[in-house]
Amino acid sequence: MIDNPVWAALTGPQACFAEAAGNAARFLPEIAPFAALSDTSDPSAWRDLATITDYAVLVGRSITPHAGWEQVEVTSGVQMIGQSMSGVEDPEAVVLTEKDVPEMLDLVARAQPGPFLKRTIDLGRYLGIRDDGGRLIAMGGERFRMPGWTEVSAVCTDPAFRGKGLGARLTLAVAAGILARGELPFLHAVHDNENAIRLYGRLGFTHSADVVFAAFRKV
Repeated sequence: MIDNPVWAALTGPQACFAEAAGNAARFLPEIAPFAALSDTSDPSAWRDLATITDYAVLVGRSITPHAGWEQVEVTSGVQMIGQSMSGVEDPEAVVLTEKDVPEMLDLVARAQPGPFLKRTIDLGRYLGIRDDGGRLIAMGGERFRMPGWTEVSAVCTDPAFRGKGLGARLTLAVAAGILARGELPFLHAVHDNENAIRLYGRLGFTHSADVVFAAFRKV
């Protein structure tokens, strides 16, 4: 199921956030930029995708576009799973809500963790840590969700506060919430982000697969 996580999410627990056509689906644009096909080797699925969008970011093991689409960007990454890890709740982590979205977007702009839009928070539970003045300086939360699995995502720390272990604390706290529901956490990281990959390994995540994050445009 986590071989095609976006499809599993959009046709499962997060179908309410989907626009779908046949064997293709995408998140609503204000939620996330990701789309998915039931089978990326199926030309009809690419034709279905063309009926709902002219630009899509797909996540998978290996993705080759079919007629009518061209690849415009690709980034190598890894998928890691927390099958035998333990989460740890953090007493300083607060649940973030819709009213916190402007601050979250500001933090994302500074820390660059990856896609996070004005309604991404609707996908799951997000936690944050604030400094003594109340400023949001670190956050992390849940993105793709499918039966038995939830992705840890958007873990980021203000550059001025890095090196203090905030990202690790939030990753464990988000994972704790996932595990408490009887699900397993997983995550994605860009392949060349070696520091993050090492950190996730120390926290108990193990390598599951090499993946690509690929952007495609309809031609």
